[in-house]
Amino acid sequence: MFSSIKIFMIGIIATAVIGGGFYVMKLRSDNAILKANQIKLEEAVQDQQAVIEQQKVDFKKILEANKKLNETNNILKAEFKALDERFNKKGRDFGNLAIKRTKVIEKIINKGSANAKRCVEIAMGAPLTEKEKNATKKSQINSECPSLANPSYVPY
Repeated sequence: MFSSIKIFMIGIIATAVIGGGFYVMKLRSDNAILKANQIKLEEAVQDQQAVIEQQKVDFKKILEANKKLNETNNILKAEFKALDERFNKKGRDFGNLAIKRTKVIEKIINKGSANAKRCVEIAMGAPLTEKEKNATKKSQINSECPSLANPSYVPY
């Protein structure tokens, strides 16, 4: 009987040792999987940080472009107001004047149209010419949008 208890105890110990060995092997396998997952997670975090940094840079560029657009818009509004004031003077009948002085009015309108077209080109991003950059006299400027087309011109 004593020998069967010994055998039973040895069987329990052997089972515990074998079970412990399987448990350790399973822990090692789980540890390897967790390490691989951790590496993937760290790579994903780095990718996300790079995306966030790029978004910050893009956001700053958008803010700068928006600021520049607002400045240009304010300039154009002021110039539109000035142009509106020039054409809407009391007592002026533009149609009657156009009939009496057809050639003069045609020349004025053609020059104004060309200037306005150039203003639109500049507002859309066209570079300024040297003549436009260096214009300082009233006779040299684009009278439709002097602040946009002639940065060197300072009205008196």
